Amino acid sequence: MNRTAAYWNTTPLEQLNAEEWELLCDGCGKCCLHKLQDDETHEVFYTRVACRLLDMKSGGCSDYVHRFSRVPDCMDVSKMTPTEMKWLPSSCAYRLRAESKPLPEWHPLISGHVSTVFKDPNRIRGRVVSETEVSEENLEDYIIRWIDA
Repeated sequence: MNRTAAYWNTTPLEQLNAEEWELLCDGCGKCCLHKLQDDETHEVFYTRVACRLLDMKSGGCSDYVHRFSRVPDCMDVSKMTPTEMKWLPSSCAYRLRAESKPLPEWHPLISGHVSTVFKDPNRIRGRVVSETEVSEENLEDYIIRWIDA
């Protein structure tokens, strides 16, 4: 990397190289949760139902390289417009940067330690279930309010 130490504050998302892009992700796994949108208000609601590829212990994708072929509706954040980033949680580094907001103090790029992501008060580890355990028609029963869309 040939950027300043805090490239994430100054470099536009579209100018990040592949390594910088991946480092911006804190690995929280919130983007892997199923979301519902109200047909009338268009409000987005998070559920505590996770993609079948989410590793419930690590919070990461169990098949990151092949995620788009295995889960066709997996969100490709790198191709999202700023408007589409509203589907990401308010704490997501990509969304924060798209909105010109700072990263939270627990973000690994700020703290210097990957483990600080577990200081996020809205972490999902231990609080979600796999989509393999839930019927799609019951997703509304799993809506949560502890993640802001």
